[in-house]
Amino acid sequence: MDKIRFGIIGLGIMGQNYLKIYRTQNHMTQVTAVANQSAERLKVVADKFQIPDKDRYTDYRKLLERRDVDAVVVATPDFAHTTVVLDSLLAGKHVLVEKPMTISTKDADQIVDAVNRTRLKLQVSYNHRWLPSYHEAKIQIQNGAIGKPMMAYARKNDTIYVPTEMIKWSSKTNSTFFLSAHDVDLVRWYFGSEPVEARGYGIKEVLVKRGIDTYDLIQGQVKFKNGSFATFESGWIYPNTFPTIVDSFVEVVGSAGHIHLDRKYESMEMSTEQAFTYPKTFLDSTIFGRVRGSFIACLDSFVDSIVNDSKPVVGAYDGRQVTAILEAIVKSADNNGETIKIS
Repeated sequence: MDKIRFGIIGLGIMGQNYLKIYRTQNHMTQVTAVANQSAERLKVVADKFQIPDKDRYTDYRKLLERRDVDAVVVATPDFAHTTVVLDSLLAGKHVLVEKPMTISTKDADQIVDAVNRTRLKLQVSYNHRWLPSYHEAKIQIQNGAIGKPMMAYARKNDTIYVPTEMIKWSSKTNSTFFLSAHDVDLVRWYFGSEPVEARGYGIKEVLVKRGIDTYDLIQGQVKFKNGSFATFESGWIYPNTFPTIVDSFVEVVGSAGHIHLDRKYESMEMSTEQAFTYPKTFLDSTIFGRVRGSFIACLDSFVDSIVNDSKPVVGAYDGRQVTAILEAIVKSADNNGETIKIS
């Protein structure tokens, strides 16, 4: 099969990562066009990766008109996924979309329907499933090593740098959608069961005082059909003195054991005259000039699904179910902990 020709839509932090991998590392892919709403950002990134002027667009719909684009990466902010994904599928393009797939279950249902109608490939970039330790946890749970999975606790808290400096659109999302999406996907995968209801609580104080109208912290509890339950904690107001941007772990307790997955340390610690840090290497790391890790494995897997005409590892329905859980937690937090049914 000839190379799969990609268009990258959205050239923020993640968009640049997708562009780099599909342009330089996968021998089955090439990037034929890029799009970004900001012309200034478009120029900076396209110049950096030597994308010809004729292959740059501020209107992603122009990119979708190109016949030399087989698949697209949708790396826009989470609140701006739905229309781009639907337009891409309608244009006959396979889609790899950043997490979460959408921030609305209603929108997610539209995407699931579009994928079913077009029979195109769609994968949600829940790349944590490709982390060796996280994948091994799935195998051990599936093989009954810890008995029946009964309870899970997942925490992902960022420093305040993230909502105030790293992303410029934090007021249009919240910590649950931005941070808990990976954790929700993992726990649903580990439990092998679907959610039935959720409750959530949140606090708005610190970021509101800085002019950013979003939750500081949210904690939600979700019940699943098999009787298991899970707590998902997210927040992004840790002080910037914290030695890593994210404080993260996932724990699953079963009837005959438990699994604990800590992502704060990532096996390395380092002190310099400036700071004490835990350099991040699990998702991606440059080794002898090539980027390696679960992020790249996720991207390669999407390409494999197109080449082999196989089912994506994390498909549209998986994305829909994660969104349903996230939305229910936030809706409950908005309503003082009211129990929200999930369907």
